Amino acid sequence: MSGSIDYGKLMHRAMRGLIQEVLADVARDGLPGAHHFFITFDTRHPDTQLADWLHDRYPQEMTVVMQTWFEDLDVSEDGFAVTLNFGDSPERMFIPYDAIQTFVDPSVEFGLRFETQSRPEDEDPTPEPPRPLRDKGKDSLKHDKAEKKPQADADVVRLDSFRK
Repeated sequence: MSGSIDYGKLMHRAMRGLIQEVLADVARDGLPGAHHFFITFDTRHPDTQLADWLHDRYPQEMTVVMQTWFEDLDVSEDGFAVTLNFGDSPERMFIPYDAIQTFVDPSVEFGLRFETQSRPEDEDPTPEPPRPLRDKGKDSLKHDKAEKKPQADADVVRLDSFRK
């Protein structure tokens, strides 16, 4: 046993388990009420599977919405597979839990953000603990936008428009 408890790694695993349980419930029973999900994931993760044209369009990260149209949600221990509609073109994809960067259900103002850090390949990749997303207000939102520049061909969806 090591000299300390790795709470960050334990929390990371617990939050991924929470996502897995929520998705398994949705696969079995469907989305209840107004619930829906915005899931941002790293398209570079080696176990991510998506159509070549989607990977070309989103070479680093992608946000998918699971709301009114999705099919064949299959939840496993390592990730989930789902068919989503992209401009009347159904596409099957597999998203590993370890590739998820954010998981948001705006209907109940719930969200998780999984922090990642660049590290040398020979270093132990201990993930940062997930952080609950907070409504930071309009001033912080402007600051965040200045730091992050969307790709020219990316579709940007403002979550504020979905809040009640």
